[in-house]
Amino acid sequence: MAILRRAFFVIVIVTAAALLGIHLVRSGVTPATVVRLWPGDAPGSLGTGDADTPTISVFLPARWHAGDAGMVICPGGGYSMLQSSYEGDDIARWLNSFGVAGFVLKYRIAPRYRFPAPLLDAQRAVRYVRYHAAGFGIRQDRVGIIGFSAGGHLASTVITHFQGDNPGASDLVDRVSSRPDFAILAYPIVTFRAPWTHQESVHNLLGPNPDPALIDELSNELHVTRDTPPTFLFHTGQDTAVPPENSLMFYEALRKAGVPAELHIYAEGRHGVGLANGHGNAPRVPRLLSWALRAEEWLENQWTPEHRWSFSRLFRL
Repeated sequence: MAILRRAFFVIVIVTAAALLGIHLVRSGVTPATVVRLWPGDAPGSLGTGDADTPTISVFLPARWHAGDAGMVICPGGGYSMLQSSYEGDDIARWLNSFGVAGFVLKYRIAPRYRFPAPLLDAQRAVRYVRYHAAGFGIRQDRVGIIGFSAGGHLASTVITHFQGDNPGASDLVDRVSSRPDFAILAYPIVTFRAPWTHQESVHNLLGPNPDPALIDELSNELHVTRDTPPTFLFHTGQDTAVPPENSLMFYEALRKAGVPAELHIYAEGRHGVGLANGHGNAPRVPRLLSWALRAEEWLENQWTPEHRWSFSRLFRL
């Protein structure tokens, strides 16, 4: 009986330790901080409230686990809301689990704001993270961007409409480039052209009667060049909200331009799955859990990480 009691206590302790480990990894061991992207009003601001103030929530991995890369995270929401939980904070903690810093962007959205406000916010976020890279424990040349759904459109706009260094800018942050060094697009809207676009997002960003020239300007498959950063794309064949042709067209454009790219299209799975792990508001779709692993492997191939420790497996439990 004494042996059984000891075994029971060992099992209880090990289980409790495992659950604590999962909790710490998923909820983070460092608190997030929120930072305004501009010290004053953002360009084109209509007020001074929360909806008028673009920010980034800064999620840094534990110091002993930190690498030297970071990613600006663009949650989806059709340009009318922000899915900042499972396409924002959860993504940041997932990045933290293998040493990458996460910066969740709160960008301005409809109906109060339309183009170009979201793009200005995202470009500023990349510049802000790059300018303050040393303070965040990352390198200036390892700043990426990741976007989901409409956030994927925003991210694909940033990587095809970036601005280079501007040493003469009066704002020190604006002196550095807004070009991300790498990108991940998850079930992204890429084109604004029919029939493959998401019309609600087009309406929210451009209004009810958009200029055809602006439709083409924001159909990002048309603007890929050899300077577009390396990109990883994930989509599902059953996505009826944002058809996988968006990722297919962007991948084809990247290939033609000679830009390194990787594309994963899963046969099954609906739109808007996040990490597909059932955590928080994300649905649990076991067949899609591997997309995040593939993305992690792809990211680490973009540079030689300082360490090989990864706790991302806990996000797939």
